[in-house]
Amino acid sequence: MNIGMLWFDGDRKVELGQRIERAAGYYRSKYGQRPNVCFVHPATVNGDAPKLATGIEVRTSLAVLPDHFWLGVEEAQDA
Repeated sequence: MNIGMLWFDGDRKVELGQRIERAAGYYRSKYGQRPNVCFVHPATVNGDAPKLATGIEVRTSLAVLPDHFWLGVEEAQDA
């Protein structure tokens, strides 16, 4: 993924999957397609990132600030 949308959701009372779904809903309404990958800071997931959240692959990255979500569409790479 080279281009994506950065989303902030500091509501830690809501589980991670729901927070990602909020961001994905906005992404879809803005860009017309659903994201398939989401990068989050390890502190946001307390070191235990789910592999998938609402059909979106979740990956951790120190490049993303805590409570921020970088969503986008990752194209399949040619073999």
